[in-house]
Amino acid sequence: MGGLIVLASVLIPSLLWGNVLNMYIVMAMLVMAMLGAVGFLDDYLKVIKKLPKGLIGRYKIVGQVLTGLVVGGSLYFFPEWYSSSLADVRTLTTVPFQKLVNFDFGILYIPVVIFIITATSNAVNLTDGLDGLCIGTVGISALTLAVIAYFSGNAFFADYLNIMHLRGTDELAIFCAAIVGAAMGFLWYNAHPAQVFMGDTGSLALGGAIGVLCVLIKKEFLIPIVGGIFFAETLSVIVQVLYFKYTRQRYGEGKRIFRMAPIHHHFEKIGWHESKIVVRFYIIGIMLAIVTMASFKVR
Repeated sequence: MGGLIVLASVLIPSLLWGNVLNMYIVMAMLVMAMLGAVGFLDDYLKVIKKLPKGLIGRYKIVGQVLTGLVVGGSLYFFPEWYSSSLADVRTLTTVPFQKLVNFDFGILYIPVVIFIITATSNAVNLTDGLDGLCIGTVGISALTLAVIAYFSGNAFFADYLNIMHLRGTDELAIFCAAIVGAAMGFLWYNAHPAQVFMGDTGSLALGGAIGVLCVLIKKEFLIPIVGGIFFAETLSVIVQVLYFKYTRQRYGEGKRIFRMAPIHHHFEKIGWHESKIVVRFYIIGIMLAIVTMASFKVR
């Protein structure tokens, strides 16, 4: 339940230094608080009530879907709450490596937002399996999104980079900076051997924060790149489960592609030290952050 420390370290600075009248800031904080509450309930049932499975999976999904519905519905039906510049582009998103090309989700916008919030929160939760892995990779992603949020909200940089100018999103840089600061502080005690563990309280909240940031700054298609580590972790689980079920049905015995999923456990099973896995995942995360930023110029 160390995620409570992370939540406090993000929400309190955002309240102190962010513009609380800015709806982008309000929505980002609301998502983090809602998913933090879902994760807290799960951790509370596991740690205090000693229920092995914690919160039942479907109830956890309900909380994530409800959070996504709040975000998607607000952006779709009340764009004027956020910015006058959002009304004309509320269902649009930018396409990576393409110049002046936007994709329109149309009537599917709200379901897409729900899927993104649910998927990213679960993906970061899956990544939280080794000391320092989750919080470090989240910090790298948040730092990248801080730069993008500032560029999107600044008329000069948005025009120079040929991206949507979303007035007010530059304030999200403060929220992202708070995540980076919280990540560094938490990593001090979460690095191997960890003294504090975030649990679902932190991982679900941080995952939702990454997802909602990409939604708010219209960079949904960048999630597999800027959140490439989380994407790979989730994909490894999906592939493992599907292949196991397929081989069990086809040959009568389930087989595995990875020795264990998520994929960071596979590397543990083949003999890599925990610290080596974490550092190498950090390196990959930094490389993906560079690719993300390069996508604005290589078009």
